[in-house]
Amino acid sequence: MSAKILDGNSIARELRNGIAEKVRRRLANGMTRPGLAVLLVGDDRGSEIYVRLKRKDCHEVGFNAQVWHLPADSSESDLVARIDALNADSMFDGILVQLPLPDHIDPVHVTERVLPNKDVDGVHPNNMGRLVLREPAIRPCTSRAVMSLLAHTGVALRGLHATVVGASNHVGRPMGLELLLAGCTVTTVHRFSRATRDHVAQADIVVSATGKAGLIAADWVKPGAIVIDVGIVAQADGKVRGDVRFDEVAPLAGWITPVPGGVGPMTRASLLDNTLYAAETADQLRTRQ
Repeated sequence: MSAKILDGNSIARELRNGIAEKVRRRLANGMTRPGLAVLLVGDDRGSEIYVRLKRKDCHEVGFNAQVWHLPADSSESDLVARIDALNADSMFDGILVQLPLPDHIDPVHVTERVLPNKDVDGVHPNNMGRLVLREPAIRPCTSRAVMSLLAHTGVALRGLHATVVGASNHVGRPMGLELLLAGCTVTTVHRFSRATRDHVAQADIVVSATGKAGLIAADWVKPGAIVIDVGIVAQADGKVRGDVRFDEVAPLAGWITPVPGGVGPMTRASLLDNTLYAAETADQLRTRQ
């Protein structure tokens, strides 16, 4: 058996094309151009690259995108004031605070300051809570990206056993909730779990999001399983690796994502989709007023 590759770059390109067409129709009907505001604090190289790619994506689909790059010594109150101003600015349907933030700024306080209807990262407690209650609004970008990749396999997910490796607030926890919504039986393993390999080896779907390069070896994976690698770790030689030992696991799995080029571009596409959703929701609110 040799795994089919889930090409995130190709699928994300299709999604961007669809979003661009919806934006063209919006503008032709006299509606506003979706707007995304991005707040970047400090000089983290990885964050700067991600923000540049996100801005490029926005321009490609016809969004109005603006980046505020604040110095590393900016106070939390300065950042919060900027968020408050953007919350009140109808030009921007979505606000993204790029993480990580400098140590002196509380990321929880800052992300909660963004209005839920502009939280295009999908991590505000209101949006996470709606996912818990099976009434999702804006969904966390990475877990939504994974669900889009799973949909492209054509495999019926209901009743399958899914194991999520990692329990972070941004990926692991919402990932488990999304898989539950899809009707999977879900196991989450984390740093305190025992017999982690055994839980992974039983799974029809494995989603790994630990940032530990090469954690998932071939003997962890059930033959024919769908393997989604969310992890991305920079190496000393400048290359990146995922959680999964791709060359070992690919001959065994049914489907697998590469790193890079798998979940990453799909996460960015999910951000665009969330921003469009936020714009459409704002349209509905204006219509009712």
